[in-house]
Amino acid sequence: MTKTTDVTDPKAELECLLTGHARAVMPELPDVEVKLDRPREAAHGDYATNVALAGAKAQKRAPREVAQAFVALAQADAAVRALVEAIDVAGPGFVNLRLTPAARQAVVERILAERGAFGRTRERAGERIMVEFVSANPTGPLHVGHGRQAALGDAISSLLETQGASVTREFYYNDAGQQIQNLAISVRARAKEILGESGEFPEDGYRGEYIRELAQRYLDEVGHDLHDVEAIRHFAVAELRKEQDRDLQAFGVRFDNYYLESSLYTDGRVGATVARLASSGMTYESEGALWLKTTAFGDDKDRVMRKSDGGTRTSCPTSPTT
Repeated sequence: MTKTTDVTDPKAELECLLTGHARAVMPELPDVEVKLDRPREAAHGDYATNVALAGAKAQKRAPREVAQAFVALAQADAAVRALVEAIDVAGPGFVNLRLTPAARQAVVERILAERGAFGRTRERAGERIMVEFVSANPTGPLHVGHGRQAALGDAISSLLETQGASVTREFYYNDAGQQIQNLAISVRARAKEILGESGEFPEDGYRGEYIRELAQRYLDEVGHDLHDVEAIRHFAVAELRKEQDRDLQAFGVRFDNYYLESSLYTDGRVGATVARLASSGMTYESEGALWLKTTAFGDDKDRVMRKSDGGTRTSCPTSPTT
């Protein structure tokens, strides 16, 4: 047989060499090939093969007997010894191999030679995948949990790209609803405190020191008129978004698209969806709220679509999804 000369790939080199010895030990199987796999436990070596177990039955021989004969031939081969410092039989007939330091270094050299192409394929070419991750509410600074999700989502996106997929990284902003209203009222209350006025702080308000900083910036950059809660909301959300963006950029995480929950309302998508569901006969009014008959589809209770204060229920995943 012809031995490969690509010494920068010791695994392929060994598979080629060992295949010749396996065929010599098992002449009844002239097409047998040795495939090396990583053992489950590093203590068992760098590679392992079950070729003796797979071929023993055809020869009507004990697997360990076949494995020992196979190992004896391999150990006598100088080309194998140049790559393997230890080869032994384990269990019912597995063969474990441990590479020489020089062979391990060859693996590193191969990775360095291939650089950006290492591990890349085109198996998912043509697939378009959206990965939505982090998606922190713009009601405060990012924390360690968001950092974990940023690392995880970015790693998933990069992995998909190395396999040929076209990936869009998306950040979904929950910039609508009661929590955002509480943010605006919290900033206004702190601004009034700074001005020496009394301001009612919401029970579910945000009390971090960053709220006071936002309030001071609003007073400095916008003015002292605190009647327009919508203007305060817009300012606070924009400032917190900028801060989150700076943190993510410093972390080395980028996004292709930022999707705002508020756009679902301004674009009329929420209203159109609610109207369509209402016209289907699957909704009803109760206690001033609009309910969806989800129990008709196996839910344990009906769900509120539009609350009594006019707000709608929306949700946002908080972990990377594809």
